Amino acid sequence: MTRAFARLRLGVNIDHVATIRNARGGVAPDPARAAELAMAAGADGITAHLREDRRHISDADIEALADLTRRRGLPLNLEMAVTPEMQAIALRHRPHAACLVPERREEVTTEGGLDVVRGRAAIGPLVAALRAAGVRVSLFVEADPAQVSAAGAVGAQVVELHTGAYSDAVRAGRGEAAARHLAALEAGAREAAGLGLEVHAGHGLDYATVGAVAAIPQVVELNIGHFLIGEAIFTGLDAAIRRMRGLMDQARAAAQEAAA
Repeated sequence: MTRAFARLRLGVNIDHVATIRNARGGVAPDPARAAELAMAAGADGITAHLREDRRHISDADIEALADLTRRRGLPLNLEMAVTPEMQAIALRHRPHAACLVPERREEVTTEGGLDVVRGRAAIGPLVAALRAAGVRVSLFVEADPAQVSAAGAVGAQVVELHTGAYSDAVRAGRGEAAARHLAALEAGAREAAGLGLEVHAGHGLDYATVGAVAAIPQVVELNIGHFLIGEAIFTGLDAAIRRMRGLMDQARAAAQEAAA
């Protein structure tokens, strides 16, 4: 008998629509409009990262996205740092989910996973406060057994595995490194699922790298943003999302057939 794989969800991160808007100021392009288009193209949810320095998504964007996703009945995933300011914002808007990520002002993008092992004293109370408000909590971590185990210990319901190192290795043509990083992701997904955690994955995924991650049976959601917004410049957001969705589904179906 073929083991059924859970349907793989796609969360679309619309941060970099705001990056383009902020390059000149004003109101265009509007991240909320991008969210509408993403949902129409088949996105299962919208992800947005409100950074401390507000380099892309703004407070007004989060307010608009929270209202839009609530009206449309789709989840908003708020990526946020472990700070009192972000806790207050999350508790005010109460998104469907909050993904706690590491954040440094000087980084271009999120670099690596959250260190839950060393940061549990700060992370644990924030997880508890969000869960008490009905927010589903995810921790963005490396596929490291110690970090995955710590995520479960502090009360997170979800881990999102960092796929950046794998994606970078594939793009650089470093086959052995890519295989090593993929094996770590597979092991991390098994570890997390064994602890009763829901497993997501994301960071740096594109058309060339999404298939192998989509094939990991324990992964139930991918969050993809920068590549889709960049590809939308050439093909349109609808076409970019539909192609990504198709590649995810093909990889999932092939993995399920191979597991039969």
